Amino acid sequence: MPSSSLFSRRRLLGAATAVAAVGFVTPAPAVSFAPRSVSLYNTHTGEWVRTVYWADGHYIREAVRDINWVLRDHHSGDVRPMNAGILDVLGMLRTRLECNDPFLVVSGYRSQATNQMLRARSDGVASNSLHIQGMAIDVRCERRTLSQVREAAVSLRCGGVGYYPYSDFVHVDCGPVRYW
Repeated sequence: MPSSSLFSRRRLLGAATAVAAVGFVTPAPAVSFAPRSVSLYNTHTGEWVRTVYWADGHYIREAVRDINWVLRDHHSGDVRPMNAGILDVLGMLRTRLECNDPFLVVSGYRSQATNQMLRARSDGVASNSLHIQGMAIDVRCERRTLSQVREAAVSLRCGGVGYYPYSDFVHVDCGPVRYW
């Protein structure tokens, strides 16, 4: 067999292998450096914050501090840093709802003592709630129905979503994906 024919076959097989291999490569998701913002109104304290909390590839310390303050345990006054994941869930939820109105916050961070007190009053409060870890928030949105908020949150597949129509809020968290 002439060497030029063998070289052409090797070249063709090499090219075919390279093309096939490209199909197995999963592209890495693009990291967006677009600013992320959130608008929150605490229904218990009357305090609100509207801020860009992430820009140029990092969280903005002062904005996150202001968010943590508005999301503090309104029973005890305790402030805990909220998990960055829940901020991103809120940001994505705001985009999905196509709504710039503030989320009306029913509950953000909860101290262990507050969680126990609420659990004694209601069977719908988990003993190890993600609120205690700063990973959950209970919200509603003025210009969207509660079912629209729930459907948008479920469509994100970013964590837990609980639907509480009688209490007028949707629970969202950045824990495992689950629905109730």
